Amino acid sequence: MTHISTAGTTGTAGTTGTGDPAGTGDPADASGTVGREDAAGPGRRAGERLISVDVARAIAVFAMFAAHIGPPAKPEGAGHLLVAFDGRAPAIFTLIAGLSLTLSRGGTRPRPQPAGAWRGTLVKCAVLAGLGLALTELRSGIAVILTFFALYFLAAEPLARLGTRALTAVAAVSVVAGPVLSYVLGPYFGYRVVGRGRYPGFEAVTSWSGFTDALDTLLLSGAYPWLTYFPYVVVGMALGRLADLRRPGTARRLLGWGALVTLAGHGLSALALGPGGGREALLRAIGRSHAYALNTPDPVQAVLGRQAGAIPSTSRAWLLVDGPYSQTPFETVANIGASLLLLGLTVAVCRGKLKTLLRPLAVVGTMGLSVYAVHVVARAELHPHHGWPALGAFCGVSLVACAVWAFVFRTTPLRRGPLEWALHALMPKRSRAAVRSGGGSGAVEG
Repeated sequence: MTHISTAGTTGTAGTTGTGDPAGTGDPADASGTVGREDAAGPGRRAGERLISVDVARAIAVFAMFAAHIGPPAKPEGAGHLLVAFDGRAPAIFTLIAGLSLTLSRGGTRPRPQPAGAWRGTLVKCAVLAGLGLALTELRSGIAVILTFFALYFLAAEPLARLGTRALTAVAAVSVVAGPVLSYVLGPYFGYRVVGRGRYPGFEAVTSWSGFTDALDTLLLSGAYPWLTYFPYVVVGMALGRLADLRRPGTARRLLGWGALVTLAGHGLSALALGPGGGREALLRAIGRSHAYALNTPDPVQAVLGRQAGAIPSTSRAWLLVDGPYSQTPFETVANIGASLLLLGLTVAVCRGKLKTLLRPLAVVGTMGLSVYAVHVVARAELHPHHGWPALGAFCGVSLVACAVWAFVFRTTPLRRGPLEWALHALMPKRSRAAVRSGGGSGAVEG
């Protein structure tokens, strides 16, 4: 998500994918590289990075900055851009993470996994979870996503072994089943009216009650719960199997399907809430269970705002909304469409003459984990005033700092980024060898 949290509610999400703050697709490589010569085409090395994926991730990182230190997202002037990304950053991060996982393992031609792959995944998940808990303790007001990502990657490991058809079927089912199951289970765990949008801290490892509460948060009631955000990972994994991002025509197909899927998500929600009578059902449910919201300018948003955008379980009509962070099937579909649009745009642009000009942006994408962690620390320590100046400063410093780091350490393993290098160094040797054979050099290589 991309909102600022108050005590006990959510904050923004981390990045992901081939260089995401959340980790990356592979225990070692989130870079979006593909170890294939034929797909690369003439003049390209096998294992060459997909710059377009790095650029998409960097844009998602900056969208995250906008949510945390930028001005309010209003449909006026440059604010239209913020509105377009409102609530989408964590979904894009997460989908790119799944895409990176597939790319680092062969893409459209998946490679058999080496023995010990699970060990590498467990190490990566443990490091991400620990880092996420530590960043949460800074009380920055951001709902740190890294701990959630640890669970996503753990759950993704067995799915990475499925065939393409089975993986695609799981992705399609999860987009609807995850949000619906979250809605159905809510009342049984005390979240019928309110209570969602939390994130775990160190209490998760200091007591049994803290641990069980953290599991509840990670799976169901958190800012980025597994039930409603893991589908993005699975969709990204399936996309990596189905679409070769190096092939001519892929950008056009991504843009076309992205527009169609986005329109379907928002359009069907609008029809269901309007002509379908959904909004009237919501207002009746608000009158019964959320009376405090009846006198507000927008009762529906007043209810959603109580738990960081997530829907309550007081009426099935809530499943028809598509607002930011609502975690419904329609919002999930629309966010997947927006992710496809962004990837299609970056793939198209990076095939042209602008590719060289976009390299500084791509470098930010390769160091997503470090950039994400530093931005959380900076917000906690500097308490920046929200607005365009702060947003411009955060983005500008990130571009310059990443470019300088990549240049200074260009001939050393540190070129990955400080936290990316550390995560890589902690991975088992066998996992590192597998990443090298895949040609990866991503943000969170392992």
